[in-house]
Amino acid sequence: MATQEYAAAITGVGIRVTRLDALGNLLNGPGDSYTTSAFMRVSFTPEYEEGDEFTEKGASGAVCVSYKAPDTLKRITMEIAICEPDPELTNLLSGGLLLRKNLGSLATPENRSIGWASPAIGDDPSGNGVAVEAWQLAIKDGKKSGVLPYFHWIFPYVKVRASGDRVIENGLLANTFEGQGLGNIEFGTGPDERWEFPITTSRPYSWARSDWAPSGYTGFYTWHGVINAAVNKVARAANVTTLTTAAEHGFSVGDTVTVTGLTNDTATGVFQITGVPTPTTFTYGNSGANITAVTDAGGAEVAPGGSAVDDLSVLSGQTETDFNVPGNVSYSSDRASDFIVRSIEDAEVI
Repeated sequence: MATQEYAAAITGVGIRVTRLDALGNLLNGPGDSYTTSAFMRVSFTPEYEEGDEFTEKGASGAVCVSYKAPDTLKRITMEIAICEPDPELTNLLSGGLLLRKNLGSLATPENRSIGWASPAIGDDPSGNGVAVEAWQLAIKDGKKSGVLPYFHWIFPYVKVRASGDRVIENGLLANTFEGQGLGNIEFGTGPDERWEFPITTSRPYSWARSDWAPSGYTGFYTWHGVINAAVNKVARAANVTTLTTAAEHGFSVGDTVTVTGLTNDTATGVFQITGVPTPTTFTYGNSGANITAVTDAGGAEVAPGGSAVDDLSVLSGQTETDFNVPGNVSYSSDRASDFIVRSIEDAEVI
């Protein structure tokens, strides 16, 4: 019987922080899941409740009854340290105001996060909490393992706040967050359906070897599981190929799609989707002679990863009721609530 391949867990590859709703469900809209490799550490300590101890002595003074109940795990304490004052990750972890500025024009906005303001006095900084995932390299015989080369850590429910002394000096400004973690069965298979052991998410933490890590991913992403679609028609005009699928495909602009099996093999390969005109069509850049729409047979697959959102779609001139709210709590003018704030000096805003 084959046993596990023994490998060491070394080096942090990336972390993914995903917003939760009030029931612990993963949220999957723009601005809900942030991935980065710019972190220094994710550390956690299991905390145990000590069991009650009972000792009774007889009339002679000798111990006649001695019993100690077992210690039980009650939660973990967690610290996350990041390399820089990342406003988007800070806002996701600990609420507050995400400060944004349009560096483009009113017609072609380029909204960027350029700062962050703390939660207001009396606010709950962590809202509904987040799910935190971390990946490490699996090292075997001094090199990256050829089988399941990553360790995937799951912390399905975490509430943290900014912590530690912030010192502006001749040195690195600390950017740390600390809090606690519990189980959350609603994490399920995760934002991209890669976690194969959903029953374990009722526990505060778990890990397993994996064949994937978010290497090269930075920013907000809308994640999904593997999506397969049967292709039954292909067309190309002006170096843009349009595929028609037999059923609604579920792809999004920015997804990376692998197209295989077409008779017209000049349209096969790996591409980034540039348009989704209808639920059963999608387009991508693909050089070649024009093709009048013809029947064909093949397949298209989008792996987990979704489309990157470099900046949230907050346009100049919107009101605060249009802004996202940490924890996806609906904005209410009757309740003090944090939200994304745009600059009063946005390009071409009067």
